Amino acid sequence: MQAIRALVTRHKSGERVGITSICSAHPLVIEATFVHALRHDLPIVLIEATSNQVNQDGGYTGMVPAAFRSFVEGIAARVGFPLDRLVLGGDHLGPNAWTALPAEAAMAKAEIMVADYVRAGFRKIHLDCSMSCADDPVPLPEHLIADRAARLCRAAEQAFDGAPDDAPVYVIGTEVPVPGGAAEDLDELAVTTPEAALATVTMHRDLFHERGLGAAWDRVVATVVQPGVEFDHDKVVDYRPEKARALSTAIEPVDHIVFEAHSTDYQPPQALAALVRDHFAVLKVGPGVTFALREALWALDAIEAEWIADGRAAMREVTLARMKADPANWRKYYHEQGRALDLQLQYSLSDRIRYYWPDPAIVAAQQTLFANLRRSPPPMGLVSQYLPAAFAAVRRDDIATDPAALVIAHIGITLDAYYGACYPHV
Repeated sequence: MQAIRALVTRHKSGERVGITSICSAHPLVIEATFVHALRHDLPIVLIEATSNQVNQDGGYTGMVPAAFRSFVEGIAARVGFPLDRLVLGGDHLGPNAWTALPAEAAMAKAEIMVADYVRAGFRKIHLDCSMSCADDPVPLPEHLIADRAARLCRAAEQAFDGAPDDAPVYVIGTEVPVPGGAAEDLDELAVTTPEAALATVTMHRDLFHERGLGAAWDRVVATVVQPGVEFDHDKVVDYRPEKARALSTAIEPVDHIVFEAHSTDYQPPQALAALVRDHFAVLKVGPGVTFALREALWALDAIEAEWIADGRAAMREVTLARMKADPANWRKYYHEQGRALDLQLQYSLSDRIRYYWPDPAIVAAQQTLFANLRRSPPPMGLVSQYLPAAFAAVRRDDIATDPAALVIAHIGITLDAYYGACYPHV
């Protein structure tokens, strides 16, 4: 995938450039990404699906890789975004969705998944086998993690049958050194050591070459590390460059590889810019954009409550009711009760609400909400009251205050911070 490799080459040559990876399957988030890219004339848009979100069994979206590609390309076509500027990626591709199985069975499923991603046209592949399966030790030995990643790389290479300049690029490593790392005290969040980061690169390189994957190794563009950024329900640990200085410097002499930073959600613009400057040139964001989506939808719900007398969608009430009726996606993470639980379900920065947007009752409520506000457009002052920044954006761009346009504009505010970090000199 020449576009990604070219960007990494530019960064390695000293340009302060990066790329934002949008990890979301929500159609409004994806549309907002394309609208934002068109407004700024971005050369590349990178949209990624995770292994539990999209796989051969459907994942929690119900989509296999080929269906996800069609879904994203359909939105691009509707918006008018050129497909030759779209890159699809697969995040944390490995046995994560099947860890309840013995390792060999889980890896066999992971091989099928990776091959399906590549055949479907995904060209940025994150190989992550750091999770323990049913019969594995906890944590997994580093050598076994790298060996399994090389095994999945072989499956990806065998599945690819296109032109050499369209061959997949790879990402190795993971931001969590052992399973359960996200539960650590965020005040004591540990930055990956330079020694650990370089050892991951060396171990993967050696195993790739041992397996005859030297050509694939030349297309490894990034390794995932922990630069010291994270968030939990109500706290964000911001990037502190001084804590990551040694790690940042360590990657400079490594050919064709930069760092990929996960969990950059909610970082302020100056922190995102510093991450890119310090060679964390791939910035992944997921909950941060779906949190912005929820903010906009709740604002529209508040506008409806003030403006629409009869036939309200009551989207917030419907969503909370559906989440409580089906707690599978949040009960391991939220432990409050009563009103405190209501607040956590809606406003936790971990944004478990994102798993519920495809629910048919919630989709129907959103459609009714949008229809109500289109049939009876609210006064401009009321829109400005609840969505002032989005209202200013649609006014600036001379866009009608359609509910979907307001949501897209609100998500675009979050994307603006990433654009400023990845293209600071434009």
